[in-house]
Amino acid sequence: MTVTPHLFIPGPTNVPDAVRIAMNLPMEDMRSPEFPKLTLPIFEDLKKVFKMKDGRVFLFPSSGTGAWESAIQNTLAVGDKVLMSRFGQFSLLWVDMAERLGLKPEVCDEEWGTGVPVEKYADILAKDKNHEIKAVFITQNETATGVASDVAGVRKALDAAKHPALLFVDGVSSVGSLDMRMGEWGVDCCVSGSQKGFMLPTGLGILAVSQKALDVNKSKNGRMNRCFFSFEDMIKTNDQGFFPYTPATTLIRGLRTSIDLLLGEGIDNVVARHHRLASGVRAGVEAWGLKLCAKAPKWHSDTVSAVLVPDGIDSNAVTKTAYYRYNTSLGLGLNKVAGKVFRIGHLGSLDEFMVGGVLFAVEMALKDCGVPVKLGSGTGAAAEYFTKNPVKSATSKEPLKA
Repeated sequence: MTVTPHLFIPGPTNVPDAVRIAMNLPMEDMRSPEFPKLTLPIFEDLKKVFKMKDGRVFLFPSSGTGAWESAIQNTLAVGDKVLMSRFGQFSLLWVDMAERLGLKPEVCDEEWGTGVPVEKYADILAKDKNHEIKAVFITQNETATGVASDVAGVRKALDAAKHPALLFVDGVSSVGSLDMRMGEWGVDCCVSGSQKGFMLPTGLGILAVSQKALDVNKSKNGRMNRCFFSFEDMIKTNDQGFFPYTPATTLIRGLRTSIDLLLGEGIDNVVARHHRLASGVRAGVEAWGLKLCAKAPKWHSDTVSAVLVPDGIDSNAVTKTAYYRYNTSLGLGLNKVAGKVFRIGHLGSLDEFMVGGVLFAVEMALKDCGVPVKLGSGTGAAAEYFTKNPVKSATSKEPLKA
């Protein structure tokens, strides 16, 4: 009997049936007069997911990395100084891209398991009296280590220093899952991707851009050369509901449904659901007697938990055992934490039953690999947490009745 593999990596995530069905349609004409009836409402509804006050959202046929590149190329110039931090594989890659594109990053290298150093950022920005720093970069959720960072805190640091730098956020594994208040926090470019909280296959780079960043794009002299990721080309055609090149029409059809699911649940409820389910996972990890890579609760991510294995255990053996024996995919440890952690992705289309399932598989894989866990301890701790912390109704704030 063939059973669908159980996917618990931090992206791609599980695609809901409604989204898959929405994409199961014949190819269509992306230049038909009917196409803008699909695209124009999507552009507007995406703003609700990002909680934007102004600006616009671009959809590129790419991964989130393409949206990173677009944000940089359209608002910054070669030689511009930017403030960045490096504390995991994906924040590391963002620094690498900035350097390759000719920026001059001032990099805060932090311990893996911690996040954006808000206090260091505040000090650096306060000392930058000549405003040489043109943009400040934040990886809101570092997927490699299961660490979430304080975007609002960095905005406060910018405001306290009266600093005009643009604020860039890598929200690839956070938007649609963690709290993102782009307008309230004064975020100028926020990058996401279709395969995480938007519950789609990989293939859409999603970039939300504030009006401030759009104005910089119009006025900046010496901006980087660009073509595929040009704001100008996108704006010219997006305003009519079209794209400057062939868009990923099937993914856009699925995006319409995924947005409907997110807004139907309510973005605040989506964020609360992710926190509750992640808390159940963390209860399970604690019951196993293991620790997270995240150094303190303030760094805990609600979309992925990177779990440290005991000395003498190879985390790759755990992920291979889960995959081959229990048909369950877990995230590998990357770079500095390779062989030291395995990652449980808990974002997107997820409920308590699914959390219990992955904990069940992980317990068995750990036991098989020689980790002295008590079978049932993690799943039991998660169940205990969920029963003591029932889902609240969005309207009444009371537990839902059976």
